[in-house]
Amino acid sequence: MVPRKTDEAHRAATPLELFFDLCFVVAVAQAGAQLVHSLAGGHPVSGVFGYALVFFGVWWAWMNFTWFASAYDCDDVPYRIATLVQIAGVLVYAAGVPRAFSANDWTIAVIGYLIMRLALMTQWLRAAAAEQGAARRTALTYAVGIALCQLAWVVLLLAPKDARHWLFLAGIAAELLVPLLAERRRRTPWHAHHIVERYGLFTLIVLGETMAASTVAVQSALDEHDAVGELLPIAGGGLLIIFSAWWIYFAVPAHERLISNRQAVPWGYGHVLIFGSAAAIGAGMEVAVEHAVGKAHLSEAAASAAVTVPSAVFLLTVWLLHARHFGHGRAQQLLLPVAALGVLCSTFAGEWAVLIAGLVSAAAVAAGVALTHHAAPPALAPGT
Repeated sequence: MVPRKTDEAHRAATPLELFFDLCFVVAVAQAGAQLVHSLAGGHPVSGVFGYALVFFGVWWAWMNFTWFASAYDCDDVPYRIATLVQIAGVLVYAAGVPRAFSANDWTIAVIGYLIMRLALMTQWLRAAAAEQGAARRTALTYAVGIALCQLAWVVLLLAPKDARHWLFLAGIAAELLVPLLAERRRRTPWHAHHIVERYGLFTLIVLGETMAASTVAVQSALDEHDAVGELLPIAGGGLLIIFSAWWIYFAVPAHERLISNRQAVPWGYGHVLIFGSAAAIGAGMEVAVEHAVGKAHLSEAAASAAVTVPSAVFLLTVWLLHARHFGHGRAQQLLLPVAALGVLCSTFAGEWAVLIAGLVSAAAVAAGVALTHHAAPPALAPGT
């Protein structure tokens, strides 16, 4: 297993990586379903907290594989088998999500997480065996750090249930420190174009899952209640939000900024909010639909907030990680923060809240296109 070149031409995601992403969305869908159940049942605090814990496990395992694959994907038989084992792990993890939410029983989820992480640890040991010097120390630090964190998760299962959520936060902090410690002296040879493509593809898949969840929710409500008038504003607004999220995320060439770990680490870590909020939009749409047909036990503003809050988080995080580095002039710099504020304010617009949030998002896209066109230099005439 030898490192890939950081300037390798035509580096693209592989079919195995795409398969990996699609299987991870199963766990994302499970987390979203449990979030819907909690929000619709009138338990927003425990629901959001549980969703954040569960989503961290999905995102962190996906992210670690993605950066490793960008640096060391040799695509041989052992590499493929280790990746397939990680896919099996995420399916086990997904199966344990409902128990983690409803009974605070993390046993199955932790077993699935251990399968994913220990398989990746073997990959780092393979990389260490093929490397020398600082690169070898980096790979060994990853392997040892992953092993110690997994031991901590096993110990956590023995802790009292009431203390597990808070101990999870300590475990999360330890996991987040491993890459920072491993790469403090030598950066792994990740490929900027490849990383940006991988993150973009996962964003697409999560937005697609959001679209699917929203469609199923609207269809079920129509079949059971025939509430076309109540559902049309929600469906229209949700569609505009998802379309706008796609447009805004892919509006700038993010790979141009990823020149070192100084830019890449906050960019990579910050995507937990992008992925998490994108998935939560779909859950919020389901909650809004259930409220519209009288099945959710929460206020109208709370049902609207289930859509508008994650939508605003998505807009603001994309601005922090992407757009603000490419904006020219105050208008472009303020566009997405103002749009996020407008989406939040639409929470209090009653039954039209989701539609108004969608119109605000679409207006932000239109304004962004107009500002970009206005700021672009005029095309040269032929022959000049």
